[in-house]
Amino acid sequence: MIKKDIPGRGSLELEYLLLDYNGTLALDGYLMESVPELISRLAEFLEIHILTADTFGRVRAACVDLPVQIRIVSGDEGSLEKEEITRQLGQDRVVAIGNGYNDHCMLEACALGILIMGPEGCATKALLSADVVVKSIEEALELLLYPQRLVATLRN
Repeated sequence: MIKKDIPGRGSLELEYLLLDYNGTLALDGYLMESVPELISRLAEFLEIHILTADTFGRVRAACVDLPVQIRIVSGDEGSLEKEEITRQLGQDRVVAIGNGYNDHCMLEACALGILIMGPEGCATKALLSADVVVKSIEEALELLLYPQRLVATLRN
């Protein structure tokens, strides 16, 4: 669990990390090089789920050695499926990271939504649903590893 008090906003008590795959952890279906080490470090504190439509069909092979649960969502109803998973886990205990249109409901529903504005870009609807916007997955995961950075960004 990651616990952090945010002045003027209350306390975050995060138990679950929900991650989009393409555009967030991967580019063109290939996992970014820095991701495995950062995810392994975070797995000491959070239960990690990758929620993806798996556009390129590579998520299972790329993440076989990672301490994550993989859930494939539909291409048509993916945003609603991601939101439902967020709610099932207990949305007040979830941090989510994504970039695509099908991430907007998940980013809105969770306690802390982080948007990646990386090489694939991001969907405007997802951007408007996030609490924090960063340039890379490394920056997003490091916000969780060093949560005092969240205080600096989110305090009232």
